[in-house]
Amino acid sequence: MTPAARIAAAIDILDRHLAGEAAEAALTGWARSSRYAGSGDRAAIRDLVYDVLRRRRSYAALGGSTTGRGLMIGHCVAQDIDTETIFTGVRFAPAVLTKAERMPRAAPVGLTALDCPDWLAPLLQAALGADFAAVMEAQRHRAPVFLRVNARRASRTEAQAALAAEGIDTRCREESSFALEVTGNARKIAQSLAYSQGLVEVQDLSSQCAVEALPLDTAVRVLDYCAGGGGKLLAMAALRHAEFTAHDIDPVRMRDLAARAERAGVQVATAPPGEAPGGQDLVLVDAPCSGSGTWRRTPEAKWRLTPDRLAELVALQSDILARAAVLVAPNGVLAYMTCSLLGAENEDQVARFLAAHAGWQVAKVRRMRPIGGGDGFFLAVLMRNRHDGHTQRLQPGSD
Repeated sequence: MTPAARIAAAIDILDRHLAGEAAEAALTGWARSSRYAGSGDRAAIRDLVYDVLRRRRSYAALGGSTTGRGLMIGHCVAQDIDTETIFTGVRFAPAVLTKAERMPRAAPVGLTALDCPDWLAPLLQAALGADFAAVMEAQRHRAPVFLRVNARRASRTEAQAALAAEGIDTRCREESSFALEVTGNARKIAQSLAYSQGLVEVQDLSSQCAVEALPLDTAVRVLDYCAGGGGKLLAMAALRHAEFTAHDIDPVRMRDLAARAERAGVQVATAPPGEAPGGQDLVLVDAPCSGSGTWRRTPEAKWRLTPDRLAELVALQSDILARAAVLVAPNGVLAYMTCSLLGAENEDQVARFLAAHAGWQVAKVRRMRPIGGGDGFFLAVLMRNRHDGHTQRLQPGSD
């Protein structure tokens, strides 16, 4: 496919998405109806779509509209691509530009330039402080790909060598003991022997750091209450021999966990929805959230989040924390995680829990922001007070 044909395809996919279809579903639907497109074309078009969604507001301003066509015009302008060579109307190229579309437009400024929704700006500014602009700029760019080396299968050096033998280049990230950043041929990972043999898993750097910050040394029974695909549970199991149980209110999310655990060489039990076992030394709550720390990976979520949806998430998180707390053993730990940057889902949520549940205190807090490579992430480790029932006030800021 020519560059113009790829842009025409991206316009079609974006229009389907803007009409309400999820981005991945729109991409899949287009691919199924466009068998002529090779793997390279599909990958390039996917990159176009996601790059545009990360910068939807600024590209709409440059392109004159929020349609797929307007967004792709904005993309061309921002990337210094001559629109006259793309919008030719010849064969599979998009239709010729109209007079209005040819009109020059001022460069975006302020929140438009940062691709930040107006209503979220005060919340993010309050949470991020001086880092607000840098974080929002980082969210406009593609996220790095990180791997977690499975300590049960290989050392980091051995995993690097195995990946290199298959043409996948990596470098160590010192923030985590087992993290590798992929610097070349990331698309080969899923088909690599290193992956199929369980030497590595795809896992964000911040997520790895959060798992390593958990007090696993004395944990005998560990429950991942909102396990999803089980990535954090597998990371914990690679670090510690213990009794690991996965639970999720939607068991479909855990459908691949057994195969992943077998590949990783670890044992993980699963509990039916609503039947998570109590008496746990460590209960991890990786709560459903806005995903504001992962907008580089899921950019559509930034534009679909609403005040009502945020309020629903905050209420859901509070309910999940309360349910999970009763499953913690008397001297156990409750770990609360989100991939959110928003105080309402992080510090404020922990403060609400402490106010409503006597006998708990904050033992550790980690705040990670997407300006060091990894996603935005929050971790609070909560422990029961053993003596005075004093609760600790959680202060905003970075650790």
